[in-house]
Amino acid sequence: MTALIKILQVALALSALVLIHELGHFTFSKLFKIKVDKFFLFFDVGGFRLLSTKRGWFSKIFPSLRNKETEYGIGWLPLGGYCKISGMVDESMDTSSLHEEPKPWEFRSKKA
Repeated sequence: MTALIKILQVALALSALVLIHELGHFTFSKLFKIKVDKFFLFFDVGGFRLLSTKRGWFSKIFPSLRNKETEYGIGWLPLGGYCKISGMVDESMDTSSLHEEPKPWEFRSKKA
């Protein structure tokens, strides 16, 4: 029983650290007027999520959150988290948006 409590304590502490870290990305994106598409604790691999403000049971209880520009949620794979910033594209993501002109709220339209 003691080992289970210790495991839960470590998991909670790491989740808090991940949340604070991703909140840093989120805060500076908003500070520089860059749109944030998703803010998640844990990964939503395969599109499955435990909690989401855009879909599922949570969005039915709080329908006003569906209108926010950012989707907040909790994924099912507890290996970190992420803040998906609009216009921040790397080789692992969909690069089709690179063929269009950058929008003013995208990361790639901002100066270094």
